[in-house]
Amino acid sequence: GSLLAKTAFHRCQTLGYRNGYAVVQRPTLGIGGDRLQVTQLSQAELDDLASKAPLLTYGQPKQAPPAEFIPAHVAFDKKVLKFDAYFQEDVPMSTEEHYRIRQVKIYYYLEDDSMSVIEPVVENSGIPQGKLIKRQRLAKNDRGDHYHWKDLNRGIDITIYGKTFRVVDCDRFTQVFLESQGIELNPPEKMALDPYTELRKQPLRKYVTPSDFDQLKQFLTFDKQVLRFYAIWDDTDSMFGECRTYIIHYYLMDDTVEIREVHERNNGRDPFPLLMNRQRVPKVLVKNAKNFPQCVLEISDQEVLEWYTAKDFLVGKSLTILGRTFFIYDCDPFTRQYYKEKFGISDLPRIDVSKKEPAPVKQELPPYNGYGLVEDSAQNCFALIPKAPRKDVIKMLLNDNKVLRYLAALESPIPEDKDRRFVFSYFLATDMISIFEPPVRNSGIIGGKYLGRTKVIKPYSSVENPVYYSPSDFFIGAVIEVFGHRFVILDTDDYVLKYMESNAAQYSPEALLSVQNHVRKREGPAPELENKQTEVDPGVQELEVLIDTIQKQLKDPPCKDNIREAFQIYDKEASGYVDKEMFFKVCDSLNLPVDDSLIKELIRMCSHGEDKIDYYNFVRAFSN
Repeated sequence: GSLLAKTAFHRCQTLGYRNGYAVVQRPTLGIGGDRLQVTQLSQAELDDLASKAPLLTYGQPKQAPPAEFIPAHVAFDKKVLKFDAYFQEDVPMSTEEHYRIRQVKIYYYLEDDSMSVIEPVVENSGIPQGKLIKRQRLAKNDRGDHYHWKDLNRGIDITIYGKTFRVVDCDRFTQVFLESQGIELNPPEKMALDPYTELRKQPLRKYVTPSDFDQLKQFLTFDKQVLRFYAIWDDTDSMFGECRTYIIHYYLMDDTVEIREVHERNNGRDPFPLLMNRQRVPKVLVKNAKNFPQCVLEISDQEVLEWYTAKDFLVGKSLTILGRTFFIYDCDPFTRQYYKEKFGISDLPRIDVSKKEPAPVKQELPPYNGYGLVEDSAQNCFALIPKAPRKDVIKMLLNDNKVLRYLAALESPIPEDKDRRFVFSYFLATDMISIFEPPVRNSGIIGGKYLGRTKVIKPYSSVENPVYYSPSDFFIGAVIEVFGHRFVILDTDDYVLKYMESNAAQYSPEALLSVQNHVRKREGPAPELENKQTEVDPGVQELEVLIDTIQKQLKDPPCKDNIREAFQIYDKEASGYVDKEMFFKVCDSLNLPVDDSLIKELIRMCSHGEDKIDYYNFVRAFSN
């Protein structure tokens, strides 16, 4: 009845999330929210279930597979039993030996029960040795049985193909293997030796040679023993002579001498290996042998009283061979050891015959001729085809189009040179200086380029280490000497002050202060006169001097009337003043040099207030 009255049949939620992960929960409520009856098993029941074999569920368990079968050729691969044995054979056709003992090695291969017999090779035995019986299964008797490893032991005789072998010993592996299989090994025996082979090992019979000189003994004793000496032949006293090195070989076996040439690469000589072929060299001839035709006949003992021997070749001494005097300066280690043992000379010196090279001649540059730069002219002394000196590319890129301009006067006792003015241009990219003299009309001096771009050397520097003028040498009042002419710096460009302030470390404080004071004095307002005097106003006097200076420096100035008319167009009230902005537009249209330092100073002096400029005084500077 309760089931029929039940209206809720929903299932309990068993899925959920915990810490962001989907988890499955065990249901605690049944369908419709009824509580589930959970049966708790005891520990004994759980143990019973754990030990219960699930035969009804999975059936009988499968039997474990049998152990893997390993065949004999795999189990005993590369396992070989080794036995030492020997056999005896008769020698019927020899008087020196009646029997012969031949030692062999018997190998038993466990993988297939095969055997082989190997006889080690003995040098100069005259017997074919090596493999006596190739690998095979060997018959033990007539019934067809074969030898097994159980039949092998030490101290037994085995017969193979009619030959009886005596087994005397085995190696360590064979001993361990047989003992592990329960076989009791016999004690090892001593290997039998061949009497004739042992007889041949005895030292040779020593013969007593006669006491006098034996040439054969010398040949046998000193064969392939050669004394080597290093010598020079100094022929520098003769015309086109030189000092050449040679190697002298003295052969101890027959007292012969050989002289070999020492060739160097690209020495220009033919590659002849020998100066003198191997031969005996006479030291003292008989009196009547001086006229002996040596070039045709060989010299014998009848013409020679004494031959050169090893004691005549000593380091540090000279000896004459075939008319040439050789000086021996060194020898090899074998020669030193021979002289120490034979003659008791243990301190053979090593003489240094190398000629010391003369001190290199210092290259002195010729005196500077005044043309071009010193570095550029010096390149002609370093190479046949001179190359341009290296330039500081980084400096040229950083200081490209940067020019410092200065106004200078010429120091000269000539009165006509006192009013001359020069414009110095210092190019920071190349450290070069150019001088321009503005032309002045009716001065009698042709203006223009006074000095092209070049580096100027200071008067106290030398040609070897020239010191050039740098920007730090230019300041107000500085004296610059250019090729014998002295110039005094009077004024600078506005950019010079900016450059000096940004690179103050290059300049002395006095130089920087002189330029700053000069620019401040040039741009500062004119002091007001407290008391009017009858004297001429200093400001007016300075303006007149400046106008006169500009008139002298300008070359082909524009017409004064055209300039005045251009300003009067914008001066509607005829006051003599125009706006500063309009003033510069008119100057730009007439191509007036407003960037010049003197023109800037004139504009400053003609300024009236902040916005107006007096163009009447400005136009006076451009009078014809």
